[in-house]
Amino acid sequence: MLARFAVFLAALVLVSPPAGAQDFKTWLAELRAEASSKGISDTILDAALGQISPIPRVIELDRRQPEFTMTYTQYRDRVVPASRIRKGRAKFLANRALLEEIGAKIGVQPRFIVALWGIETDFGRVTGGFKVIPALATLAHDGRRSAYFRKELLNALRILNEGHISPKAMVGSWAGAMGQCQFMPSSFLAHAVDYDGDGRRDIWTTRQDVFASAANYLAKSGWRADQTWGREVTLPAGFDAALADLKVQKPIGAWQALGVRNVAGGDLPGRQLAASIVLPEKGKMSPAYMVYNNYRTTLRWNRSTYFALAVGLLSDGIGAGG
Repeated sequence: MLARFAVFLAALVLVSPPAGAQDFKTWLAELRAEASSKGISDTILDAALGQISPIPRVIELDRRQPEFTMTYTQYRDRVVPASRIRKGRAKFLANRALLEEIGAKIGVQPRFIVALWGIETDFGRVTGGFKVIPALATLAHDGRRSAYFRKELLNALRILNEGHISPKAMVGSWAGAMGQCQFMPSSFLAHAVDYDGDGRRDIWTTRQDVFASAANYLAKSGWRADQTWGREVTLPAGFDAALADLKVQKPIGAWQALGVRNVAGGDLPGRQLAASIVLPEKGKMSPAYMVYNNYRTTLRWNRSTYFALAVGLLSDGIGAGG
C-alpha cells in the first residue's frame, strides 16, 4: 500500500503545475487573445481551443524522456533492419514515377525522400496519436519550455486558420511533430508544399505533399543533388581519433593519403569532395564513416548522429534495389 501511495504521489508531482503557475483557463484566455490579434479567426479558435485541457500523459513523456543508452550498432540494427530496407524498396517502386518527378523538380534524390519517410513514420504507418493543439497547449502552459511551445502552438493555429487541416485531424506526436514527415508547425510553415495543387499542404494523407515537403526541407537546408551522403570506411592503424570531427574537413584525396579506405579496403572515390570522418561508437575506431555535405544537411532535420547515419544507410539500401 505504501509503495502504491508513493507511486501516486510521484505521479501527482509529475503532472502538477509548478507552484504559482498561472491557471490553465486564464492562460488559455490570454493565449486566445494573442492568437486573435495575429489574425486567427474566432471560428478556428472556438474549434481548436474550446474544449481543451492539459494532458497529463504529455507532461509525463516530456519529463521522462530517457537518456539515450543504445549503442550506435543497436540503433542501426533497430532502425535500419533488412525488413525496413525491403519495405523501402517496395515503397520506392510503388511510388517511383511521383518520386522521380518530385526529385527532379526540387533537386533531391528520391531514395533519400523514402528513407526519411521510413525512419520518421515507417512510411506513413505511425504518425502519432495525440491531437496537436491540446498537446502543444499542455507544453506551452507547463513552463519548462513554454516560450518554444507557445510559438509552435501559435504556428499550429495559423496552419488551421489557413485551412490545411481541421483541428480534429491535426494529430501527431506528444511534442507536436505532425504528419508522415513529422514536421513541427514552424517547419510546416517554412517547408511544407501543396504539390497536388488543391490549396492545402497536407502532410497527413496526401503523398504528393508528403514527398515534396520532405524534399523541399532538404533542398532549402542546402542539399546537393549531385552528391551522396557519405560511405562507410576503414581507418588505418594509428589513425588520430582527433581527426574524426565534423569541424575537420579534407578533400577525399587527403583522407586517402592518410590511409583511409573504403569498407572493402579499396581506394576511395576520385572526386575531391570536402569530407569528414564520423565515429558513432564512443571510444571505438569502427564503424567509421566518411561524410559529405548532404550528411550535414540531414543533421538540420534531426541533430542526431545516429539518425543522420541511419538515413544515409537506409537510402543506400533502397537505392541498391532500384
